[in-house]
Amino acid sequence: MRIVIAEDNPLLREGLALLLRAEGLDVVATASTPDGALAAIDAHRPDVAILDVRMPPTHTDEGVRAAVEARRRRPDLAVLVLSAYVEQSFATELLGSGVGGIGYLLKERVGRVEEFLDALRRVAGGGTAIDPEVVAQLFTRSRKDPRLERLSPRERDVLGLMAEGLGNTAIAERLVVTEGAVHKHIRSIFAKLDLSPADRVDRRVAAVLRYLGQERRLV
Repeated sequence: MRIVIAEDNPLLREGLALLLRAEGLDVVATASTPDGALAAIDAHRPDVAILDVRMPPTHTDEGVRAAVEARRRRPDLAVLVLSAYVEQSFATELLGSGVGGIGYLLKERVGRVEEFLDALRRVAGGGTAIDPEVVAQLFTRSRKDPRLERLSPRERDVLGLMAEGLGNTAIAERLVVTEGAVHKHIRSIFAKLDLSPADRVDRRVAAVLRYLGQERRLV
């Protein structure tokens, strides 16, 4: 896995590079600015770009805009965005995009090495990885769909883990149940949320967006 890291904090940037290299991953370049990140991505054609949300010169959304531009140039590029806290507008856009190979984690997650590496590999493999705290805050802030009241507590647990980007096997491991039980819960979730196999959208994505109050993004 070839990786470019863009982070303006030199301590975090170099620490992250050391961590990934210690895991046998190939950090081909690091950058401290959005322009530097894009130049490194163009030059090295990595598999994954890890970018901070807030970067120079204004420390607002430069990292986000660099991520969008990087994906425009390289649609196959996996992008993992790191933030010090939940940036709701970006998280909403990310979750509603319907594309894979993208993740959004809080920086504190980097310290939980196994969780961070699992998320990185999931994103590199074309999946999604959304920080549990991001999922929790979006769910708390969203207008609840009354259909969610139909779900059992276990089905809510399953749907919450789906929102983080976990696949069925990982959900089964997290909840200590069989994969068959997860399949049954997901089928029940689709039925209770009125998501038909004939719908023109991915039912898994639709269920997650409904859970987070972002259904309008499907249109």
